[in-house]
Amino acid sequence: MPSLFRFLIVAGLLGGIGYGALYALANFTNPSPREITVIIPPNQLTKHR
Repeated sequence: MPSLFRFLIVAGLLGGIGYGALYALANFTNPSPREITVIIPPNQLTKHR
């Protein structure tokens, strides 16, 4: 049983570190807005049957 508890504690710590890293990336980074231009060829604008 002690090895199971040790595994669960290590898995929980790794999961908590991963969750904390994702939370920090999502809330403390700001993306820089920029304009995007996409050129669509005219033959792709027609409807295909």
